[in-house]
Amino acid sequence: MPKKAKSKAKSKAKLNIKKSKKGRRAAPPKRRKVAVSIPALEAAATAAADFAAKHEAAAAESKGAAEQRRSDADAARQEVTKLETAAKKAKLDVANSAAAVKEANNRAAKLDALAKKARREATGREAAAERARLAAAEKARREAAQQAKREAAEKARLETIERAKRKAAEKAERDVARKAEREAARQAKREAAEKAKIEAAERAQREAAEKAEREAARKVEREAAKEAKREAARIAKMEASAQAKREAAEKVEAEREAAERAEREAAEHGPDQIGH
Repeated sequence: MPKKAKSKAKSKAKLNIKKSKKGRRAAPPKRRKVAVSIPALEAAATAAADFAAKHEAAAAESKGAAEQRRSDADAARQEVTKLETAAKKAKLDVANSAAAVKEANNRAAKLDALAKKARREATGREAAAERARLAAAEKARREAAQQAKREAAEKARLETIERAKRKAAEKAERDVARKAEREAARQAKREAAEKAKIEAAERAQREAAEKAEREAARKVEREAAKEAKREAARIAKMEASAQAKREAAEKVEAEREAAERAEREAAEHGPDQIGH
């Protein structure tokens, strides 16, 4: 029930009590026949109070039960309102009889007390239902917060594991890449060394071949020089021999010519010497 309706019901109850008090102080009016039985009203109020008491124990149940209790409390308040209306009518009916008015006022006061009690009980049940609802909402909020916290922690744990896996995979890739680079560098170094070795061997072979060729050429040149020298010596020897032969022949020729000239001179001077 809204707060405005509660305050309005309380105001009406207070106004009814004031009117009943005024009725007690006023002069006894003309007697009229009471249309409603007071014991019936009391029995109805008692039944309403029992009805409200039965639902008081169920105020601590779950949220769905709290809604049902709130509906029951509304029904109890409606019943109390009906009883108040009936009590008011009863008080109006018995107000014309002095003795009946006093009795009716007493009974109405009791009904008012029962109505107040029922309203208090209904308010208490409403408050209990509201507390139960708030407690259930708070419990649900705490559970949701704990669940969210657990989910966030699980998510963070999974992200941490995934991040660690990614880092490990990246590190493994980097290690494999570095290993491959080192292996490639070693292979390139080995190939370069092998190539340098082959080139050195080839260069050494070329140098050896060139050296052998040079040595062979120098040897051939030396042999040719020796042969030329021998040939020159042979030619010089032959020329010297020929020169010696020519000189000997010239000498022989000169001696022969000298002999012949001497013979001629002797022949020419021989008769002259004989004549003297």
